[in-house]
Amino acid sequence: MISGKNKNDQNKDFYISFQHLLNIIFVLILTIICLVTFILFEPSIRSCFKNFNKDSSTSIQPYVEKKNAITDELTTFWVPEDINSIKNPTLKARVEYGKELISHTSKYLGPKGSVMQISNGMNCQNCHLVSGTKSWGNNYGSVKSTYPKLRARSGQIEDVKKRINDCFERSLNGKALALNSKEMIAIKSYIEFIGKNVKKGEKAIASGIFDLPFLSRAIDPIKGKALYENKCANCHQMNGEGLMDISQLEYTYPPLWGNNSYNIGAGLFRMGRFAGYIKYNMPYGVSYPNSQLSDEEAWDIAAYVNSQPRPSKDLSKDWPKLKGKPYDHPFGPFADSFSENEHKYGPFKPIVAEKKKIDKK
Repeated sequence: MISGKNKNDQNKDFYISFQHLLNIIFVLILTIICLVTFILFEPSIRSCFKNFNKDSSTSIQPYVEKKNAITDELTTFWVPEDINSIKNPTLKARVEYGKELISHTSKYLGPKGSVMQISNGMNCQNCHLVSGTKSWGNNYGSVKSTYPKLRARSGQIEDVKKRINDCFERSLNGKALALNSKEMIAIKSYIEFIGKNVKKGEKAIASGIFDLPFLSRAIDPIKGKALYENKCANCHQMNGEGLMDISQLEYTYPPLWGNNSYNIGAGLFRMGRFAGYIKYNMPYGVSYPNSQLSDEEAWDIAAYVNSQPRPSKDLSKDWPKLKGKPYDHPFGPFADSFSENEHKYGPFKPIVAEKKKIDKK
């Protein structure tokens, strides 16, 4: 005959059952907490996963709040409009093609371009980083809001198409696009769409290039050479020729001088523009407000790079009013008493001071 359980066994069974019950209650409580949390924060969670799953090569990760390097105050930077918000499929396709042309210009319009061959092999985003959206990366944030406008360089009212062709003829050392071409319309559509959230007549915060403080001395290409070889040559190569990607259709790292680089009419040929550009964008991967280069190093590297040979351009029609020439435009004549060498290498403080006096006359 099988005997019944003794008291100790019964107590043991009760304890085990009680433990199971507690475990079940704990799981239920935890489940309820998770459900409540999901209900309350579901939009944020979905947004997080949406951003996490975006392809890194196409997602825009702008800098929304950064401290101003001078005032130490938080500043809200421009954030480009999201292409995925476009409902019209025709417009979306046009804007996406424009972005593709900005990002991979050479594939379509370079020496081996599939559409036409009108440029030097560089991509627009070699100068306008992250397809023209990076804070202080020479972005397009203020283009739609400020064009058409009078430009001192030409002395004329220019529209967005003229500005685009300026880049093709100067930075890409190539030929102008036909004004009504599919490519021109696509590039213009992209630039204007991503900047349509900026009010007319206003400038997007952190658009364009950061203006570096002047040095108290002339900038030095000899010092810049040593810095370039130590900090830049690994990507752009010792001879500045850049590095092509595996397709041989575009550059992974663009040439900084030589036949395939920007010509003397490009904006980045001006020392102040180039110094501010590399300060918060180079070596590749750095961003405002963090930099691997001091102001002095950025200026001297700019001095070295822009002292190297590059394509020429007829600039005889630039700056028809001498008073409008910027302090770092290195070709005379000038309204002031400084030489071409001083306009190229500085020191720039005395030039700017005299320019202010002339402007008041």
